[in-house]
Amino acid sequence: MRTAAGKLERSRRHWDRHSRTYDRQMDRIERRFFGDTRQWLCGRAEGEVLEVAIGTGLNLERYPAGVRLTGVDISRGMLDRARRRAENSGRAVELSVGDAQRLAFPDSSFDTVVCTFSLCAVPDVRAVVSEMDRVLRPGGLLLLADHVVSTSWPVRVAQRLLELVTIPQAGEHFRRRPVEQVRAAGFELELHERFKLGIVERLVARKPTG
Repeated sequence: MRTAAGKLERSRRHWDRHSRTYDRQMDRIERRFFGDTRQWLCGRAEGEVLEVAIGTGLNLERYPAGVRLTGVDISRGMLDRARRRAENSGRAVELSVGDAQRLAFPDSSFDTVVCTFSLCAVPDVRAVVSEMDRVLRPGGLLLLADHVVSTSWPVRVAQRLLELVTIPQAGEHFRRRPVEQVRAAGFELELHERFKLGIVERLVARKPTG
């Protein structure tokens, strides 16, 4: 049985290896499936913003000019590319290596937490959502998007078959629905959309003030 530390290290190595080709791979997928999702989410960010699993920084240019941005990722290779993208675009961002399941920030540190197309690959979604909740200030925004289990049963069968390969190789899941953990954590959904046969899901949720 793989330990939690073993899964984390396997994930780190996988994303380090794929950091050079990640943008090219995502470009093809995004044009076909994700549409305007990055802008739809990141354009709503406000105040002190944490992007969890920032990757190569594909969201950097989508944030409003006035936000103060921090990004964490498990992969140094991905962060190196995010750093170069930030320098080229003039976007100020604090970048650091970090485990989304154990964020190295005090409670109530951020006004907005963002995570796009990454909860599919974390070992424990519940732990990550719990950490996002912890570092968000009361009344703060949670902005999430991911590929999820389809509403079409033939597609769900295909997703299950894909997982036979992708989970052992890269820890990537195709049948998760993070919105379930978001609701369970007590967040209030303000916007929620699901499209492309239910495969893509995006949401804006707010942490209660009480």
